[in-house]
Amino acid sequence: MKIHLKKIISILLVLFASNQIIAQDVTKTHKDSLETIVEKYYNLNLKIFQANSTIQDIDSTFELFTNDFTYVHPKYGGIYTRENLYNGYVRNQKAGGYDGKVIDIRILNKIVGLNAVVVQKSFVQKKDDKIKDGEPQMTLFEFKNGKISRIFEYW
Repeated sequence: MKIHLKKIISILLVLFASNQIIAQDVTKTHKDSLETIVEKYYNLNLKIFQANSTIQDIDSTFELFTNDFTYVHPKYGGIYTRENLYNGYVRNQKAGGYDGKVIDIRILNKIVGLNAVVVQKSFVQKKDDKIKDGEPQMTLFEFKNGKISRIFEYW
């Protein structure tokens, strides 16, 4: 009886440890995928900010968003639907608002949580033939089903 109890306890401990390892792997994979999406978002935005960007560049960015996506930026007008934001990108592009002055988006800090990522970033700009880091800014990304469902700007 003692031997059977030891075997049962040993088996339970092995199962428990295996589940912990699997849970850690799933969590790491989830965390990595969120970070990858945010990185892709910033890379695509950097491409849009260049003078030779195209509507396809904007479309590629919007493929990262859910259908019910919202963009919240209290300092610059509040809440934008996916359609409002898309139209704003297109309008800015057609008006020459994307001129290549932003040459990089530097990620200074990042916290990844459950279906959310908070980023501290700065825009690196070229001005008067000099490279200048912008002020640090904070952005919250929220996710649903592997896509960005909301971006909230805290700057």
